Amino acid sequence: MKKIIFIAVVAVASLASCKKDRTCTCTQTSTQPGYTGGTQVYTVVKAKKSDAKKACITSSTTTGGYTYTTTCELK
Repeated sequence: MKKIIFIAVVAVASLASCKKDRTCTCTQTSTQPGYTGGTQVYTVVKAKKSDAKKACITSSTTTGGYTYTTTCELK
C-alpha cells in the first residue's frame, strides 16, 4: 500500500511542473497610417507555463511620433 501511495504522489508531482513546448503568438500594430503590422509565432521550448508567460512579452514603443505595439498571447 505504501508503494502505491508513493507512486501516486510522484505521478501527481511530475504533472504539476509539466515542462513542454508552448506557443506564443504576437501581433504588431501601429498608429502610423498605412502600417500593415504582422504576426509572429514562436515556440518557447520545454518551459513551465509560468516561465513561458514571462517569455511571451507584450510591449509598446514610440518612434517618430507613432506608437508601435506588440501584443502577445500564450497559446
